[in-house]
Amino acid sequence: MENLKSALLLIALLIIIVLVGYWAFFTLDSGSLHAEKQKQEELKNENEKLKEEIENLKSEIRTLTRTEEIIEPEEENTETPSTNTIYKNQTLITELEKLIADKVVMKEKSSGTRVGTVQKFLNIYNNTSKKIDNDFGPGMKADILNFQKKEGLIADGEAGPSTFQKMVDWLKKQG
Repeated sequence: MENLKSALLLIALLIIIVLVGYWAFFTLDSGSLHAEKQKQEELKNENEKLKEEIENLKSEIRTLTRTEEIIEPEEENTETPSTNTIYKNQTLITELEKLIADKVVMKEKSSGTRVGTVQKFLNIYNNTSKKIDNDFGPGMKADILNFQKKEGLIADGEAGPSTFQKMVDWLKKQG
């Protein structure tokens, strides 16, 4: 009787070991497979964050586009001349006028948000969508030279108050 109990206990133990082994073999991932799945999950999360960022940027672009539209003066003030005309690119015009007031001069290797202001203008002027990186490099110098030649300025590749004034004048002509 004692041998029968031992045999049954041994058989039950073997069945449990086989079931656990079967479960482990078919449900647990190998180390490399687990690492791949983890990497996929990280990439999915990063992708979702990038999608959100794209949506935020699109929203920001829509907002900026709306604020730069021409705002027509109200008709009730028809007796006074319109000295407060707001242009399509009013924000950019204001930024360029600040550069003129501050007597800023930019040349190759200049950097900062003021350079970015000029890059924004050049994108509008040339109808391009180059990256605004706030660095005055060779490409920007070439764009400045072309602008200066087309607008009848001395083409030296540097942007100073007279170049900025021509930029403002050109933007105002665009409406």
